[in-house]
Amino acid sequence: MRYSFRLAELLGHVPDPRKRPGTIKAIVEFTGLDRHQVAALLKNEVKYIPMQALSRLCDYLIEYGYVSADQLPGALFAVEPEHFWELLARRRRLEMCLGVRRGEEDAWPVGAWVVASDSVLLGELLNGVSSLGGTAKHLKRERGSAHAAHGLVPHPEHLRQSLVWSPGQVPIDEVIARARNVYDNFCDPGSDQALICVGSMKSNPVAELILASAFGCEPFVSIDTAEHAHQRACPFFLRYRADDPHPPSCAGGLRLSQDDTSAAPGIYYENEDQSWEYCGWDEPKHDTALVFYIHRESQGRLEMVLGGFSGRATRMLAKTLSSGAEGFWPPIYSRHGIQVGAFIVKYTFSDEQDQQADLLRTDLVAGTTIIPLSHDVIARRLDAAKVE
Repeated sequence: MRYSFRLAELLGHVPDPRKRPGTIKAIVEFTGLDRHQVAALLKNEVKYIPMQALSRLCDYLIEYGYVSADQLPGALFAVEPEHFWELLARRRRLEMCLGVRRGEEDAWPVGAWVVASDSVLLGELLNGVSSLGGTAKHLKRERGSAHAAHGLVPHPEHLRQSLVWSPGQVPIDEVIARARNVYDNFCDPGSDQALICVGSMKSNPVAELILASAFGCEPFVSIDTAEHAHQRACPFFLRYRADDPHPPSCAGGLRLSQDDTSAAPGIYYENEDQSWEYCGWDEPKHDTALVFYIHRESQGRLEMVLGGFSGRATRMLAKTLSSGAEGFWPPIYSRHGIQVGAFIVKYTFSDEQDQQADLLRTDLVAGTTIIPLSHDVIARRLDAAKVE
């Protein structure tokens, strides 16, 4: 097992200096610890902690009412996940967010609906979290039912679903306002929680907020005017189709950069040498999906975006999670108490498949390639954003 140090989570400490007035100074003055040591503890960067330092931190937490004495020092430590499904199941609070469409005017507001492919993906997420991708029963047999009853088989204590407007359904100001409300409510508690956004920014604007927060850029602002693609804050790019909604986005749009006029719809991603690769979409044969997550260990906060470029790719992603979620583990970046997973999934279908007959199928068959982005590509973005 691997443990993380939860000091930042217990204090409600976040990396943004505007939201942490005097935290390090207060701890240093009370405990007598070195400022750099305290900063490292808040980032979950230390490999060991002296008993005296641990004792003084416990005294501080008790003195200022953050934790009761009977919960320490255990409350300062958390078991970290070792598999993709465990990453989600170990969160105390799990929230799943979906985009909503208006439906027919005469059925509004009762007739609001969620896209079928998103429902399929949501169902697979619930199945994977509750069964640890089908491994929970084996874990119970190995550890015994008594051990399982004491929490050795992890599962969320609180499960919540939230709905936001998909772009194009209501005025963009309402789309953004609702998305911000959901995201801000998730961020406020700040304790051992996960937010899973089902769908890309084309269907779920909370995806935009997660990506902008991760890479330190302005959400709902197009970067299509960037002179070069490597200047983009986000290391992947969704090039919209003509009939897609076209919300302004830090990670989506109609042009990769001013010096790259590629017009083919699909997902582009950056290589280590700052060149960009294209994962195509076309109606009969190719499709693509995105899996992105950022786990801030010291804050106990996980944010994830799961979505296909099309509804077909979203259904395929559900199947990929069902049979091959290990392809999205381990994270490609792990440093300074932050873990990041960023993967592009390419699907290749046979020419013989009947597209019309496939519309309602959840057992589609396709060649599947999971492409992890480069560690250095993520590190370069995070260093530039100073999110660590």
